[in-house]
Amino acid sequence: METSAANPSLELAEVQGLYGPFCFPERLLQRIWMRREFVTTPARTECGLHVQVLHPGRWNQLGGPDFKNARLLLNGIEVTGDVELHLHAADWKRHEHDRDHAYDQVILHAALWSSPEARTERSDGRMVPLLILLPLLLYSLEDYAADAAVETLANRAVTRATEELLSYPMTKRLDVIHRHATARWDQKVRFLRVRAEHLGWTEACHQTALEILGYRFNRAPMLRIAQRWPLEAWQHEPSPADEAFSSETGRWSLQGVRPANHPKTRLCQYAQWVQTAPVWPELCSRTEALHHFPLLLASDLHDMPARTSREFRTNADLVDLRAHMADAWCGRALVGPRLDTLICNLLLPALSIRANAHGTPRFWYHWYAGDLPPILRQSLRDLDVLSHVQPICHGLAQGLLGWWIEHERNLMKM
Repeated sequence: METSAANPSLELAEVQGLYGPFCFPERLLQRIWMRREFVTTPARTECGLHVQVLHPGRWNQLGGPDFKNARLLLNGIEVTGDVELHLHAADWKRHEHDRDHAYDQVILHAALWSSPEARTERSDGRMVPLLILLPLLLYSLEDYAADAAVETLANRAVTRATEELLSYPMTKRLDVIHRHATARWDQKVRFLRVRAEHLGWTEACHQTALEILGYRFNRAPMLRIAQRWPLEAWQHEPSPADEAFSSETGRWSLQGVRPANHPKTRLCQYAQWVQTAPVWPELCSRTEALHHFPLLLASDLHDMPARTSREFRTNADLVDLRAHMADAWCGRALVGPRLDTLICNLLLPALSIRANAHGTPRFWYHWYAGDLPPILRQSLRDLDVLSHVQPICHGLAQGLLGWWIEHERNLMKM
């Protein structure tokens, strides 16, 4: 793992991930702190203080500590002051904060990785509690980095990445997309498998479902809710939906959210889902689910360029199957793009794990695209991979998204 030290504000680490090395910048760690995308229930500093974040502070993107006027509970006592974040705990001394009076109001030093014999001492001689964030993160570092790349891409034109792909012959263009789609599928299966190993099957499905219902910007509060209220709490009346929503007041990202995607609406839909099918994770088992949804795991992506999604959907009666899945799996509590996203990001990976299946399922590839940023849809049109016989599908969207993420990571290394 390597760290750039040319500019402390531009610090980044190169981390070895599942699909190769990727860059994790300090700025991303700061954003994780700002959004509180980490678990604080078991959070303890290196010296044993319990930490609860009441307010992360004002993000200071100029000189001095990263966050000003944060409010924390340290062992139940409320304190106000600054917070400084680093990738490595030793960066506090390496950046000479121990000699800088600007850091004398720091009440917490948070670092991603611990460092041997790291000391966090202010210039006034007082020691600052050190919190190591890596064990508290809600997702893998690779997940955070991928999400950051998606947000960056969603907020600016991606002409460079799309133009590079457009310069390839159509055969190679499709091959690149298919290859990245397969990698995205493998990643989804692996993450769900790891979560199930840590939490057990039921809670892994429960947490993943609520996380998906949070879409991109409300994933963290939804996951905190899933941890606080396990599936069993949702199986009884009244549901915890109202209390759960109130528990994250001030942490929801509501700007530009359509009413249908409002997190309170999604929590109520989940409550309806669980009331209709209290043990719905059991449908994500080989015997039950494959009885309801036959052939979902059949995989022969080698002939994908020769087949179209329209042909596949017609032959598989996908419209009827989708309606049947909405009824059998979630009692029609969810329909439309969010149901498609749940099917592709949870149900099909879950089935694959329980059936010990191999390969990328044709159903996953040809399924309806689900929730997508408009820029992704437009880029697929620009690449000429869509037509009246090849509508947008989940595999094409995931493949292009994977290509974009790889392209963005390569740019960060330059």
